[in-house]
Amino acid sequence: MLTYAGNGYSAPFVANFDAIAQRISDGRQTVEITSGPDDICAPLVCGSDDHCTGASVRQRDRLASEDISNLLGLQVVPGLQIPLSIEHLAELRLAFAAGRVRRACEGCQWKPLCDGIAQQGFAGTRLLPVL
Repeated sequence: MLTYAGNGYSAPFVANFDAIAQRISDGRQTVEITSGPDDICAPLVCGSDDHCTGASVRQRDRLASEDISNLLGLQVVPGLQIPLSIEHLAELRLAFAAGRVRRACEGCQWKPLCDGIAQQGFAGTRLLPVL
């Protein structure tokens, strides 16, 4: 979410992610940790062979949960709800840019794009505010 800039797998995916990013940016939604595909993945989940249920995605989710747990000092588990305050976003973005919460990025097709966005101070991302 931190590097989402309107790029995605399909037009329905982008439209859905835009709506979610807007709700979070407006302060109308907390993030709920799930096991498996979430609301962002909804447009991609179309059968037993979808990307979001693959072993590599589950491994990346596990690594991301561990990194965020360590950063925030809480156990990131399914059902946990996290309000994304300006302070939380700033902390997450700083840690992402510094590489402290990036283990899940290895092997991801979007890594080069996310690297560039982080290097540019998250300019152009849809999740606001960018500090």
